[in-house]
Formats: sequence, C-alpha cells, structure tokens
Amino acid sequence: MLLSDQAGQATATKIARPATLRESVIEAIQELIVSGQLKPGQHLVESELAELLGVSRQPVREALQQLSGEGWVDLFPGQGAFVHVPTLEEADQLLAVRTLLETESARLAAKHAGEDGVQRLRALCARGIAAVESDDVEAAVATDSELHALVTALSGNKVLSELASQVARRVRWYHTPVARQRGMASWEEHTSLIDAIEAGDERRAAKIMREHTEHTRASYLAQREKEPVEPAPKPVRRRRPRQLG
Repeated sequence: MLLSDQAGQATATKIARPATLRESVIEAIQELIVSGQLKPGQHLVESELAELLGVSRQPVREALQQLSGEGWVDLFPGQGAFVHVPTLEEADQLLAVRTLLETESARLAAKHAGEDGVQRLRALCARGIAAVESDDVEAAVATDSELHALVTALSGNKVLSELASQVARRVRWYHTPVARQRGMASWEEHTSLIDAIEAGDERRAAKIMREHTEHTRASYLAQREKEPVEPAPKPVRRRRPRQLG
C-alpha cells in the first residue's frame, strides 16, 4: 500500500512476510545441529529428516543446499549430505571475532544500560544458574545466548547488534559441547559482568567480557584437541565405464 508523506512523495508500508516452508526447515535443521542432536560429521538422510520434521523431501533437499552454502552442511556427490565438522581454525577465528564484538558490547552496555536493563540481565542470570543447578544444559546454553544478546542490545549500537547476531547461532553451536564443563564458573562471570554494567564501569565490564569469552574459546579448542571429531568421508571419484566398440 502506498501512502503520501507531507512533501507529497509516495512511501510504502512494510508488509510482514511469513516464513516459507524452506526457511522453517532450515531453521529446524540448524537448531538440531546447534543443540547437538545432529552431530558434526553425521550423515543427513533426506527421508529421515523429512519424517522427523513432518514435511516432504523437497524442502529438506532445498534446505540442505542452502545450509551447504552457509557452512552448516557438507554435500558430497554420490554420498549425500553430512553435518559440517568445523576445523579448529574456523572455530578459533569465529570465537575471536565474538570476543571483539562482545567486549565492545559490554563496554557500551555499562555506559547505556538503565536500571530496567540491569534487572533483565539479573533475571536471565538467575535462570541460567537454576539451569546449571538442575543440570539442564540445553536451558543453560539457551539462556546464556539470551543474556549475551541482551548485553549487545543494551549497548545501543544497532550495527554492533546486527554483526553479533550473525555469529550468535554458530557461537551457541561451539558453546554447547563445553557448557557442562564451564558450569557455574560461567555464571559467576556473568554475575560479575552485570555488577560492572550496573556500576557503569566500562573498563571493567569490557575486561570481564573479554576474559569470559576467551574462557569459552579456550575450553572449546581444548576439548576438540582431546576429542577430535571424525571428518565426513571424502567424495569418491567415480570412473566412467569404458564404451565398447
């Protein structure tokens, strides 16, 4: 629908676009990967995924194609699709970028977060601690992601928030395997971070966030070195049959 502004120029109202079936399937498969229900290197069978998600094979096939382009899935001719196995270099680079983005987010949150923002952070922290105490790793990881997203939102920098959101889901993928290992220590660091934000101490908030994200990075890399993931099989080069005559 077109409207006119005060200068008489046409403006368009934004129309909410519902998610397509393919987008919903992509979201669902990503969540299965992030939560660890689909393991790195695991073979992805279209018919099994379609049955699991209650859809036909076509949107699953389309979703796997797109996820391949985004680095979540590896496609091998003649062998099918496999959950991508992140290399140590990939993980190190992404977690290093996360440290840069979230350190600045914490500094700005200490400058801009009001009383309401601090209370929302405290509520999330309480939820996270309760999840750790009940050994609910999935809830702890999800709440951790919410808390970090809120810190970034409280920074007041929209560009920073957009950049952080682009890496957030993959960060959660890397965080899930070490969440139990990090345990309550992670939430003690969150508590100290919130204290610094409430006090408006930009330097301390940035320092705590930098150390906190580096702890997660070091834990993930150490665990991968101890428990290396088997890569997906390499594609088989098929020979063409010789033509007779």
